[in-house]
Amino acid sequence: MINSFGLYLILTNPAAGYESCAEAAVETGVAFLQLRMKSAGFDELLDTAGRLRNITLGSPTRFIINDNLEIAMEVDADGIHLGQDDLSVTEARARWNTAEKICGLSTHNLAQAQEAARLLPDYIGVGPVFATNTKMDTDPILGIEHTARIVQNVELPAFAIGGINEQNLPELLRAGIPNFCVVGAVNHSTDPAVAIRRLQTIWESNAF
Repeated sequence: MINSFGLYLILTNPAAGYESCAEAAVETGVAFLQLRMKSAGFDELLDTAGRLRNITLGSPTRFIINDNLEIAMEVDADGIHLGQDDLSVTEARARWNTAEKICGLSTHNLAQAQEAARLLPDYIGVGPVFATNTKMDTDPILGIEHTARIVQNVELPAFAIGGINEQNLPELLRAGIPNFCVVGAVNHSTDPAVAIRRLQTIWESNAF
């Protein structure tokens, strides 16, 4: 698992549509593409996940399902991303006993990140860094300094998440956080490939 991969993209109600966004992610070489459809029913989620799996299959873009292990297994995704209140990393790996599958975990403070180091997910998300309206049940805002402290004190690949966009990304990168997740910065765009490339250009210009 690489430690520095740059952009991690979460798809939630994208303006350009799920398939167009997935195609843009593959075209631009996004390392991780996560499908997060919190309010969707099982059949809708399965259908969308299947279509995105077909787009990402055989590409370097790893396709991750948020929370739902059954869907991840059904479409043979590259991995699962879990929250603090979801299935545990240990149980997920026991049920999906395939060595190459990725298991990520959200963390919201240093204690959770340190506990994650014991559970050994493949990566952790750390946030929210900034205020965000893409999730209703957000945890306390960490800010850049606190996020950087967590990322740099845990020996796991990590990405910052929460309210990250073109305007605040440079400051985040200068703080020594090499990986970042975006939702609205791409999902709100009608041209996701352009939005992704702008973020990638900022990342590349900071020498990560």
